[in-house]
Amino acid sequence: MVEIIGVRFKRAGKIYYFDPGAEQFERGQGVIVETVRGVEYGICELANKMVEEDAAFMPLRKIVRRATDADLVTLEANRQRQKDAFGTCLARIAAHGLGMKLVDVELTFDSAKIIFYFTADGRVDFRELVKDLASIFRMRIELRQIGVRDESKLLNGIGVCGRTLCCSTFLPDFHPVSIKMAKDQNLSLSPSKISGVCGRLMCCLKYEEEHYNELNKIMPGVGDIIQTPDGQGEVLSTIILRQTLRASVCKKPSDAPTIGVYRAQDIKIIKRAEVPEYVNYRDRRRD
Repeated sequence: MVEIIGVRFKRAGKIYYFDPGAEQFERGQGVIVETVRGVEYGICELANKMVEEDAAFMPLRKIVRRATDADLVTLEANRQRQKDAFGTCLARIAAHGLGMKLVDVELTFDSAKIIFYFTADGRVDFRELVKDLASIFRMRIELRQIGVRDESKLLNGIGVCGRTLCCSTFLPDFHPVSIKMAKDQNLSLSPSKISGVCGRLMCCLKYEEEHYNELNKIMPGVGDIIQTPDGQGEVLSTIILRQTLRASVCKKPSDAPTIGVYRAQDIKIIKRAEVPEYVNYRDRRRD
């Protein structure tokens, strides 16, 4: 076992483990640490805690010191310098005629390095731009191309649900999201309905996928032949979350079919509908 504290450097960013030494830290305290990028200011998100060495990514870097009021002044000054650097970089991008969109600027706490985040449709030759910026700022320059999801995470915004974006609030990483998740959850497949502000599939489709997978295991598919309390019938539609289905049922072979609503636990699947091998019956559209 090893003692660690967890430090976060960005809103909704990853939490990194550091060695607290002999000191005790509380959640919310500012700390100064040394990272691969240089000296950085971070916020303690996990107070002193014992974890297995395998989970701590040994060897751990030590906390340099607690943040002081002077460090907060430096942090605020750096933020102002970042705003100024953003405008300067925009002007230089236009001067070089580069097809790139500047998204954000980040200055390390010790002012040893400045990072410019941008998006672009393809590869961009920014070598001359780097030389230009280096002559202006007199420090190490890094231009980092990011994707549209990373752009949304940096800029933040309001999702279709009316709340701030998950990626900017609490998601440290992006998880794979597929169109199958929307199908399993019986959602409209219209891109405008299942896409986030970044234009990609909404991250929240991942949240309930496991639950829907469990529910789908005990639900029949549309077209399946089932036995109900009222007789044998064919499934017309299903409502996964309610675990109910609508079926056309004949109480007697000579009777005209009637439409009934049944609970999944009250029916028995007699025969699955014939579906091509390359199609999963759970992927079919349900009303």
